[in-house]
Amino acid sequence: MSLRHCLPIIFLLVTTLGGEPAAAKVPALIVFGDSTVDTGNNNYISTVIKSDFAPYGRDLRLGAGGGGQPTGRFSNGRLASDFISEAFGLPPLVPPYLDPNSNISSLVAGACFASAGAGYDNATSDIFSVLRLWQELDYFKEYAAKLRSFLGEDKAKETLSEALYLVSMGTNDFLENFYGLPRGDAARHASSAADYGGYLLGVAEAFVRALHALGARKVDLNGLPPMGCLPLERRAAADGACTEEYNAVAREFNDRLRALAARLDGELDGARVVYGDVYGGVADVLADPAAYGFENVRAGCCGVTGRFEIGYLCNEASPLTCADAGEYAFWDAIHPSERLHRIIADRKMNTTLYMFK
Repeated sequence: MSLRHCLPIIFLLVTTLGGEPAAAKVPALIVFGDSTVDTGNNNYISTVIKSDFAPYGRDLRLGAGGGGQPTGRFSNGRLASDFISEAFGLPPLVPPYLDPNSNISSLVAGACFASAGAGYDNATSDIFSVLRLWQELDYFKEYAAKLRSFLGEDKAKETLSEALYLVSMGTNDFLENFYGLPRGDAARHASSAADYGGYLLGVAEAFVRALHALGARKVDLNGLPPMGCLPLERRAAADGACTEEYNAVAREFNDRLRALAARLDGELDGARVVYGDVYGGVADVLADPAAYGFENVRAGCCGVTGRFEIGYLCNEASPLTCADAGEYAFWDAIHPSERLHRIIADRKMNTTLYMFK
């Protein structure tokens, strides 16, 4: 077995047998994206896309005792980005940058700039009045200035260059914009999903290049999940089957995003840009749920049906919300349960992100 194939196993042994993760070469985790990684920024902006209420967060427990609480994460507990942060020896919860109770000292080891409902396309973010991708970047610039003031120029430069930058978005662009608004901006300017995907890839490239110009050197560019298998997208079929058209679009986009990451990895001086595979891990769970301990992968835990309940429709008044979210791959009609988030994070750490340890 080659050393390249042994590295994931070595990482797993170090982080599981050794107890606490070894001292990380990554001093901070910086997160951009949508609801897959938003840890609470939408709590502090004027939008209907929120999850700062029960039963969201009901299983978010750290340490001994204590009940869960809503934080603005669209899940019953932690997100993949939280688990990735912990795997690097960083805090187990990535703080949202817009939280007024946060100060720069609590953000040194990482910050989340993501906004639920956002997309690469500004028009996608505008649908729900959430942060545009470039607004997320503006807040990062503000954060970097505060970090330089707090740590000093040299230490801040080192932190920003050694930090891992995680970017996770794109699903909203297709489902909420291109397909969701057939007469909307995206459909008017793109003759096909592939054409629209090309536009989104151009934005992704511009964004990574902007991060690099600001000092980023480690970038995890995440692909799309099998979005046709989200509970919300299974409603069209009487038997609850996945919408394969959407899955095909996701696979094609991911192939092009993987190629983009490889090209940027070669072109950007001193940078390492990797493709973060989300599709593969989720698809494996959907193909063999029992192997991962899941009993239901077709509906979300929250609500009466689990097929359309999301946001305010997933609330404490829902009488049939499941008792054990760990049995469900999805928490609501779109978003993974904490257990699936952990599986996504573990897979990424063991196949890609271990190289940054």
